Amino acid sequence: MKAVAIDLDGALGDTRPLWREFLADAARRFISIAPLDPELLPADRGEAAAELDRWAAQGVGDWRGALTRFAEDRAPVFLRPNAEASASLRVLVAAGYRIGVFTDAPEELARVALAHLGVSSRVDVVETGVGAGERLVERMVGEVVIAASRDELVRIAGAAS
Repeated sequence: MKAVAIDLDGALGDTRPLWREFLADAARRFISIAPLDPELLPADRGEAAAELDRWAAQGVGDWRGALTRFAEDRAPVFLRPNAEASASLRVLVAAGYRIGVFTDAPEELARVALAHLGVSSRVDVVETGVGAGERLVERMVGEVVIAASRDELVRIAGAAS
């Protein structure tokens, strides 16, 4: 089976600005419970999520639920569906490709982003966090091509049609 592993942030919609905004909001909102300096978190969002789990244990609680709600509320400001990317996904699905998406972002953010971008129904597998790309390629069966950018996604779809 043919498969394509797509970088969410590079090819479909960059979730990093939304992530940074969430961190700034969380730092302000929970300062009286547990201080958080977003600048000190690792750049890899999977590693940052592990740090946030430890931070939340100081009494903050469910930061992942807060991320989901924040992302659902603000996704329209940060993420725009792209006709070219959506058309490429339709072509790949029609050509029999299995679609996988990876990102270092937490799963909660990735799921909201995929839904807002209107591509959830075309995605078979999602991997998030540290090493997501490598795990996704390992999980997918058969020949796997990687689309790290929108241009690569369009090129792969063009070759599939």
